[in-house]
Amino acid sequence: MRVFLTGGTGFIGRRVADRLRARGDQVVGMARGVAGAAWLREHGCEVWDGDLGSTQAVAAAMAGCDAAFHLAGVYAVGIPARERPAMYQANVRGTERVLDAAISAGVGRIVYVSTVNVFGNTRGVVVDETYRRPPGEFFSYYDETKYRAHVAAEERIAAGAPIVVAMPGGVYGPGDHSQVGTIVDQTRTGTLRMRVFPDMGMNLGYVDDIAAGIVLVGDRGRLGDSYVVGGEISRLGQVVDVVARLAGRRAPRFTMPTPLMRLAIPFGSLIGRVMGYPPNLRELISAADGVTYWATDAKARNELGYTSRALEEGLRDTVSAATR
Repeated sequence: MRVFLTGGTGFIGRRVADRLRARGDQVVGMARGVAGAAWLREHGCEVWDGDLGSTQAVAAAMAGCDAAFHLAGVYAVGIPARERPAMYQANVRGTERVLDAAISAGVGRIVYVSTVNVFGNTRGVVVDETYRRPPGEFFSYYDETKYRAHVAAEERIAAGAPIVVAMPGGVYGPGDHSQVGTIVDQTRTGTLRMRVFPDMGMNLGYVDDIAAGIVLVGDRGRLGDSYVVGGEISRLGQVVDVVARLAGRRAPRFTMPTPLMRLAIPFGSLIGRVMGYPPNLRELISAADGVTYWATDAKARNELGYTSRALEEGLRDTVSAATR
């Protein structure tokens, strides 16, 4: 197939690009900067030098493509208010433009990569693709923008567009620069002094497994449907315990009290630089303190043949990659 891919130089997107190329697909990747274009070319992809600012330009780049995978977006929790417009443009408007461009170009299969964050706080319940969150309940601006982008995809599906949706859970692995990745690395190196948000729940999937799941959704998913692709239902405290054991470290005994973190909100920029956290502590606390992002990937396993490694195996692979 000839496949158009956005976000092909990102944490997950690179693995998706490699999988598509490895099986012989022609991949047209969107480049954002010289380094991204170089990586795509080195990995056998054609490069579309542009951005998502014009639906017509993106549609022209998709001409002749059999499928389109839209992974591009901004993932960050705890951003200051001044960064919100850029995130909205990337996550919401960018998604609308890519989907509309693919529809305009006559692409027969459009894969939108959403997130289980769309479900919001599941409050300790493991939900599935039929779940709908309480209206207007958002825990971060990322949460809100991804929800609105997901709704945009659903609106186009309702109008007859050939879209299928992949919904990754929490993603970890070598090269992860998210807050989870920071905690994994600090635990591995013995620099994590206190636990933070140990009760935060996620469906954690190893990045290579998530990439394979996204490709499966593109290949076998029913148009109009959504598929959760994840890993093991777990909590952040469990991640710390497993990584510490694998790395031969002692896991932190104490947990940072949330009330103490709330007192530090006015000094978020300084504390963030010191501890490796984002500057908006209020948003970080809202999105992480006791929140569960739990969703089952049973549908993808049963219908598509999706598989993923256990959390301990994936964390072992992550720790091993970092110590090579």
